[in-house]
Amino acid sequence: MFKKILIANRGEIARRIIRTCKRLNIQTVAVYSEADKDSLFVREADEAYEIGKPPVALSYLNIDKIIETAKKANAEAIHPGYGLLSENPNFAKRCEEEGIVFIGPKPDVIAAMGSKLEARIKMKEAGVPIIEGVNVVIESVEEALKEAEQIGYPLMLKASSGGGGIGMQRIHNQEELAKAFEGNKKRAQSYFGDGTMYIEKYIENPHHVEVQILADAHGNVVPLFERECSIQRRNQKVIEEAPSPTISDATREKMLEAAVRAAKYIGYTNAGTFEFLVDDKENFYFLEMNTRLQVEHPVTEEITGIDLVEQQIRIAQGLPLEIARESLKINGHAIEARIYAEDPVTFYPSPGVIGSLQLPEGEGVRNDCAVESGAQVTPFYDPMIGKLIVHGKTREEAVKRLVEALKLYKVEGIKTNIPMLLKIASHEQFIKGNITTSFVERYYLPEVQVTK
Repeated sequence: MFKKILIANRGEIARRIIRTCKRLNIQTVAVYSEADKDSLFVREADEAYEIGKPPVALSYLNIDKIIETAKKANAEAIHPGYGLLSENPNFAKRCEEEGIVFIGPKPDVIAAMGSKLEARIKMKEAGVPIIEGVNVVIESVEEALKEAEQIGYPLMLKASSGGGGIGMQRIHNQEELAKAFEGNKKRAQSYFGDGTMYIEKYIENPHHVEVQILADAHGNVVPLFERECSIQRRNQKVIEEAPSPTISDATREKMLEAAVRAAKYIGYTNAGTFEFLVDDKENFYFLEMNTRLQVEHPVTEEITGIDLVEQQIRIAQGLPLEIARESLKINGHAIEARIYAEDPVTFYPSPGVIGSLQLPEGEGVRNDCAVESGAQVTPFYDPMIGKLIVHGKTREEAVKRLVEALKLYKVEGIKTNIPMLLKIASHEQFIKGNITTSFVERYYLPEVQVTK
């Protein structure tokens, strides 16, 4: 096993990785910006090095500085967490060149799956269902309009790179497409350095379901069931759960098989997630692949008992998986709610000093939290301050536990989205499991607009 790992990340995911490393007796190295010098993850690591000013471009995205620090600390491997450099093929390649193990897939696989357009093509080759659309780059408005005639409206205009809904827009007619194309292209170029656009058919009111897989360098691929991620706002996940309450056992098996087939086809190694859209007839279609650990990975850990960070480390070490698919069983139900420092009405970030923090405790309650009382939530980074995870024997028990825990979750000094999460978790349609990607838009936003 590795003796020392550098964590090229911050906040709750850095703490999460440190927790597993401590259990495995692996030394940890934290890197931090000036803004994070007093953070919990900095204190909890065995070693910590300041790497730059608060903006991510000057610190957490500074590849040269991170590599330099890893060498200085004699770290054998780097865990990128999620976000930041986790899906940057140039970073993975640089680690490889410097003789440092990157805890993740190979650079060429990251690059291939990082392009949504190229990923669509590969999934089609692997026999995985994809949404009807265009598998070529759309260079101009004229080309887009021509292809749209063949696909039909409504459709999705999408940027090939990046995520978070940036450069993506639902289009209802020719006028909207003509108006939106150049703006989305420029936005994608600005955010991701790649303005490549493509279009695909819009699926009405779908479910967003993803499959977690582990794959080693010995040809073994194991699917760790699925997660339901349909509760979203502005294309960002808010509440996730496992297993999905919206698909049948037969559909689950088909999705797991598709994910395994896809992973083997692209030569994938380490932890990864295949995301699918599922229509009202349970037809599922490949959406994208995340070549890293997911924010919502704890719900999979809760229903399987498998530490995904430990498995990532073992795979990166070259060890074969010791998990047999036949032995895996779904144990109960788990739900995760992302706690954001943001206004629950406008969704605007709410930076400031946390005056007091009270985390819920008890049976089936887990907190993966980035902050403590007195912590400064800065405007420089993603406003997620933690994750509340609950587990129950049934979904009904897990939902009740989530509502109870949210009522006990107290954050003073800043606004949070806890009121939003509580309203969603208490809604009769959520309790029944009637959830799609339009849930927030359909049930939460109208209520906020009326009552605010």
